[in-house]
Amino acid sequence: MYYIKETDKPNKFNEIFHIVKLENDTIVLPTIKTSKKEKTIYKLAVKTKKILDKTNSKKLVLSKNIKQQEEYVNDLYSYGYEIVDGKWLFQLLIFDVLEYIIKKLELKKEHIGIAILVNDISELAIYVIKELVTTYKNVKIVTNHIHQLEHIEEKIIEEYGIFMNIGNNKRKILSKTDIILNLDFPTEVINKYQINSKATIINFRGNVKIKNKRFEGLNINDYEIHWKKSENTIFYTKDMYEAIQHKNQPIEDILKKIRQDQIQIKELIAVNTII
Repeated sequence: MYYIKETDKPNKFNEIFHIVKLENDTIVLPTIKTSKKEKTIYKLAVKTKKILDKTNSKKLVLSKNIKQQEEYVNDLYSYGYEIVDGKWLFQLLIFDVLEYIIKKLELKKEHIGIAILVNDISELAIYVIKELVTTYKNVKIVTNHIHQLEHIEEKIIEEYGIFMNIGNNKRKILSKTDIILNLDFPTEVINKYQINSKATIINFRGNVKIKNKRFEGLNINDYEIHWKKSENTIFYTKDMYEAIQHKNQPIEDILKKIRQDQIQIKELIAVNTII
């Protein structure tokens, strides 16, 4: 795994000749100027690839500034690199995110309506559904794959006596929901639903734009965390923490590690505001 950042010591020679350096596990780029940007960024991406080709590493953590260079990031993606973006960790923090929202908005747990939007019925999705329907009173599961959840519903009924509310009525199912936990619905799918105009939507996998002009709720696409071992200003803490995790472990073990490391939500980033 390698980190990529801009130099903290600007040098005209390095900028003119597009000098890219490897310092331990960090690739350092010259300061990226706006003039001749497209050509410059392409050269920097090619030189970055040449360095990484010698390392056999495909996993990258980008600094905050580098992430703003969309063309450079797209070039890295085109070369097949895995760029850590914190989205995997975001999904694992779903319960912390929910508690954070409830506290910040001063909502009453027993009264809120929650919906989980999910089509990829993964191990994590099943874990989340089980935990939420056994913790909160009013939980809906919105999916195009209702039949895949039938055996999960049977187990929950058998173990807890709780009936799951599973559906996909685009006109009704989200119209009165307070908090929408969107695990994997993209923009074009979620906008087919009639959504409560004051709902809080948290998009855990990708950035989603709500097109309904009457929507005046919160549309959350990003976040940041507190981690006592790293509160830097160059890289996102969420990226640095996700980068060192072993993703193939059982979910319970990963969540245990997150609790041991005392990871906390620092902020949720919604369209036009930060919570």
